[in-house]
Amino acid sequence: MSPVRLTRATAKSVCVIVVAATLTLMVPGLTRVARKPAGGHQHGQPSLAERLGYPKTAKLLIIHADDLGLAHSVDAASWKALETGSVNSASVMVPCPWFSEAAEYAQAHPDADLGLHLVLTSEWAAYHWGPVLSIGRVRSLLNRDGYLYPTEEEAAKHIDPAEAELEIRAQVERALAFGMRPTHLDSHMGTLIQNRPLLEVYLRAGHDYHLPLRLTREVADRPEAAGLLTPSDIVIDREITITPDVQASGWADFYRTSLKTLGAGVTEFVIHLAYDDSEMRAITVNHPDWGAAWRRRDYDFFTSEECRKVLQENGIKLITWREIGRLLKN
Repeated sequence: MSPVRLTRATAKSVCVIVVAATLTLMVPGLTRVARKPAGGHQHGQPSLAERLGYPKTAKLLIIHADDLGLAHSVDAASWKALETGSVNSASVMVPCPWFSEAAEYAQAHPDADLGLHLVLTSEWAAYHWGPVLSIGRVRSLLNRDGYLYPTEEEAAKHIDPAEAELEIRAQVERALAFGMRPTHLDSHMGTLIQNRPLLEVYLRAGHDYHLPLRLTREVADRPEAAGLLTPSDIVIDREITITPDVQASGWADFYRTSLKTLGAGVTEFVIHLAYDDSEMRAITVNHPDWGAAWRRRDYDFFTSEECRKVLQENGIKLITWREIGRLLKN
């Protein structure tokens, strides 16, 4: 495994795989973690599920597609999954080449649950992007080649949090200028949850734009988050994503098992969709993890009748970030 792929896999495992402590059936790529309540789920306070009007025992799920705007292949597959599959949420990368296409879709589908995937990294071997702002304003965000850093660790080590804040707010403003009305914010590759200064930047953006953030209980319980969250902040119970240790032959088994053993509360499945076509293979050359075949496997499962059946059989209720965001407006 190349250094870039190992780094990305590690970040995904640390930042977005948190599975309920009640999970008893383990499969490759699935992690069991026990956590104390945090961030608006203190003792005596209602859980997020209860705040949303559901029983505490309800199994609530967001099936969320990352990376719209990265490529036409990603956009087209994600739109198809949103319209015909079980996927019910997605987020858009503003600095990427196909952003305007994604923004046009958002304008034409105002009820779609589309957020912004805030970008401070550019990870592919031969397909790069820079910031929305001019280089002179955010120089610390750029590597020696003039692009955003390829890994979240490098970005967190080098970037000035003040410049990171300028850039992510510029991304939000650009999306608004293109007619988008995002339902939530999340962080590409988890860069904005790498350390306390960046987490503060992330939280301020959510507060100032009155949008919920992708923020799990696992992140809220970290020492670097101490004192940053208020009881009104949105903290979901867990996120589940697939990792490179799951073989292609076990792809459907991973998702099937994850759904059958889903814990109570609010869970987000973070998935990555695209067609396994020449465009996507060129973008992800030498990078099979999160590559073209990977994304096609995600697409195939979450547009399948099997996925719909497992959701129904296990009493799982699909909810959206739009629904969660209403809590911030009450």
